[in-house]
Amino acid sequence: MSEALSTPHVVLPAHRPSSFLSLSLGSIGVVYGDIGTSPLYALKESLTAAAAGGALTRPMVLGVMSLMLWTLTIIVTLKYVLLIMRADNHGEGGTLTLMALLQHVMHRRFATISLLGMAGAALFYGDAIITPAISVLSAVEGLKLVEPAFDPYILPLSMAILIGLFVVQSRGTAAVAAWFGPIMLLWFGVIAFGGIMNLASDLTVLSAVNPIYGIDFLLHHGRAGLVALGAVFLTVTGAEALYADMGHFGRKPIRLAWFVVVFPALALCYLGQGALLLDHPEKLENPFFFLFPEWALLPMVGLATAATIIASQAVISGAYSLTQQAIQLGLLPRMDIRRTSETEKGQIYIPRANWLLLIAVLYLVFAFKSSSALASAYGIAVTGTMMITSIMAYFVMRKCWHWSVATSALIIAPFLAVDLIFLMANMLKIFEGGWIPLLIGVGLMGVMITWRRGLKIVAKKTVRDEVNLDDFIASISHSSSISKVRGVAVFLTGNPNSTPTSLMHNLKHNKVLHEKNVILRVVTEDVPRVPESERSSVEIVNDRFSRMVLRFGYMESPNVPKAMAACTTRDFAFDIMSTSFFLSRRVIRPAVPSEMPRWQSLLFTNMAKWSDDASLYFRIPTGRAVEVGMQINV
Repeated sequence: MSEALSTPHVVLPAHRPSSFLSLSLGSIGVVYGDIGTSPLYALKESLTAAAAGGALTRPMVLGVMSLMLWTLTIIVTLKYVLLIMRADNHGEGGTLTLMALLQHVMHRRFATISLLGMAGAALFYGDAIITPAISVLSAVEGLKLVEPAFDPYILPLSMAILIGLFVVQSRGTAAVAAWFGPIMLLWFGVIAFGGIMNLASDLTVLSAVNPIYGIDFLLHHGRAGLVALGAVFLTVTGAEALYADMGHFGRKPIRLAWFVVVFPALALCYLGQGALLLDHPEKLENPFFFLFPEWALLPMVGLATAATIIASQAVISGAYSLTQQAIQLGLLPRMDIRRTSETEKGQIYIPRANWLLLIAVLYLVFAFKSSSALASAYGIAVTGTMMITSIMAYFVMRKCWHWSVATSALIIAPFLAVDLIFLMANMLKIFEGGWIPLLIGVGLMGVMITWRRGLKIVAKKTVRDEVNLDDFIASISHSSSISKVRGVAVFLTGNPNSTPTSLMHNLKHNKVLHEKNVILRVVTEDVPRVPESERSSVEIVNDRFSRMVLRFGYMESPNVPKAMAACTTRDFAFDIMSTSFFLSRRVIRPAVPSEMPRWQSLLFTNMAKWSDDASLYFRIPTGRAVEVGMQINV
């Protein structure tokens, strides 16, 4: 599921018992929302694929149950909870975090790691689109069991819930996020109880704990077994969230929640569904809701809808967080990022990403019309992301932990083999909908590669036309034709040693120079957040010029005026009312010939048009910003 969920960021001190338990409860509500709603559809889709239109048999039920239990154990417990969560960048996790972590130690081969990071991020967006669609549909479909007459209303009701979910995003989730943990704790308790009630009727299903049943099933069911294996993977969609949300809740609270609440509840629910189907194979239509008595169906539909909305909210917030990281790392154009909470760092809203996600989600619901049809499209994005995480974890073991090649390979190879097997199984569903996340992933990879390559070309052409700053200062120090005006001028630049284009144009056309001039460079560091004590540094060049560097982490939204006001350097005083910010507005045109293919050049120029103004992105008041235009052909 999510690559980095944008939930309230929690600073992790030495845990008191109360704060530790509250963090664990919070992780149940956010980290485990996606994987926690998998019982709604995972076993149904796996056994439907195994039966392939025929009769459901006891070996099928036990075999699939065995595969599901061991998938949860190997992928979630062993790989993520016990191994991958050890790889963190200042407490943060996720594919782009791994990419930033490895940038320090893999300069020669970082291009490969960068591509892996972009691929993982791109595939996540496919997951972020499918999760709300399949989760809400699977919950609302329970209404058919309450009353068959509800069937025509399932699709419009699902779409209405999804539209409402995306519309309220601009208001933030801080007010309701406190309810996520208790609601999901109730959810896990109820599904565990439902499993226990049915498990008592046929305890022989416990033999599914033996992995031999799963192996035997795969050996004797050919292609149907592989297709079923692809559906079995639905049990672990959302496992990436354990790693991605480490910075929000901490390693230990997430682990506690898994071992004490989530894993036992999921295992009991799946075993209960298996016991139910051993006695009543005709209930394969929806074994989850059949776990409960008829009088409880409507309340369960309501609780399942609430749980799926929470799961969807988590992945939507994750898409915002991932988009913010990608912008900071130079993989996507600047977009309007709004904070929806004054106190919670992770509460952000990105309007453009929100509406694009909504359009894509509604299209999927309308096109596929049922959770069963959507299930075919679900696994490929998640398996691809997990494979990328495994590969990057190997490099972390080698380069950051300094483990030997043999040790690193011995540990990661079994997990990579499991990921590969599941990827191959899910590839069988490409023509049934699996092409959707692949298409989204390939498209976004193309966008990220194009944007990064275009920025490098622009930077190269800009530097070529710039003048050395020290030479420039020396040349104007004795000029009598330049008028001096009061106040401070801040010139943003990517290269502090070159004279900013905006400064050159201001001097050329206006013939004025402010009494104080700051050459400002904003740097995105390879850490999630930069401490306030390390935010700024100032170098005084002479009585009129100074260089300043502001540093932000890749999970922070840069606020330049606020950071400058907080600068505690004795020789620098900042007053927003006497300061003007000069920025270069670059107009990008396709060059003939271009250093990029024609399609890439056109894509980059259009992306540059979509990019938000630097003044908005850096939170510079419009009344204090002066933009100087220049044209660059790429």
